Amino acid sequence: MKLATKTTANTLGDYAYQAIEKHAKKTWKWEKAVKKDEDPEALHQMRVGMRRLRTDISKFGLALDLSKPVSEKNIAKIARTLGNLRDLDVLKEALENNYIPHLRRKEQASLQTAFGALSKQREIELANVQKTLKDEHYKSVKQGFQDWLEKPNYQPLASLSIQQVLPDLLLPAVSTLLLHPGWLIGTQIVNSEVVIPTDWTSEKLEEQLATQGETLHSLRKQAKRVRYQMELFTEIYGESFAAHIAEVKNIQEILGAMQDSMVLAEWLVDIFKSETRTQLGGLTALLAENRYNLWQQWQPIQERYLKAETRHSFHLTILHSL
Repeated sequence: MKLATKTTANTLGDYAYQAIEKHAKKTWKWEKAVKKDEDPEALHQMRVGMRRLRTDISKFGLALDLSKPVSEKNIAKIARTLGNLRDLDVLKEALENNYIPHLRRKEQASLQTAFGALSKQREIELANVQKTLKDEHYKSVKQGFQDWLEKPNYQPLASLSIQQVLPDLLLPAVSTLLLHPGWLIGTQIVNSEVVIPTDWTSEKLEEQLATQGETLHSLRKQAKRVRYQMELFTEIYGESFAAHIAEVKNIQEILGAMQDSMVLAEWLVDIFKSETRTQLGGLTALLAENRYNLWQQWQPIQERYLKAETRHSFHLTILHSL
């Protein structure tokens, strides 16, 4: 089934085409710079582009007739390879900009060991990225997108108006976000009411993160999925919708910063083993302080999103497009 591509999007198929065209163009734009390792920003942008394309396939897949190589699984594999390299750049940037200026010279010198290990890891991951961008798997995905954009084919659902199907596209992801177990980390249930303790020490938080950190990270990833999906349809909604996107982005950023801090701490332990606290005591303390400050920022958001009125408002906003 084929639909005419329109300047003004009205149907599900129109929105699918516009989104894929935009994100494919963004992704391939940065490919050459990534291959040459010219700029960390190029890697970041290409990784984001691949993630956006994955979101497009996830949300619009039921309305599209795509070739076999263009699948969430294949796109995710490429994005993961880019992400492995990007994560190392983020670690280095965090160390250089956020932590080293606050450390004593002796500790700064000790970190040269970490930078040496980071450089070796980066060489390996860069080679993996360059290999991925040259292999047939990647080329088939890219060609699949290009062929579809040139001659798009659709399923019958694509002909439905976007207003007719929009709530059904967005609400499942929002419900998954709001029902995520990560919201309950650090809370107590008393007579069916959620109570959020505000007297936690940094030590208590570290104990929780040691066992529940992955759950918080999973909540962050779901927030990112919801944000990407909502951003596909900003022009159909008003200010309330934009406000919810901003809040979801804030959730993603706070939990992401907490996750980055935990990953950095674990990475340093892998390098320095039992000597981490003796050689990098100041950095270890700074990382813990950073996580504790982020937790203070997180709790008011957590409290708001555990209230029924906040959750109902979120659902109602999605149900009422312009």
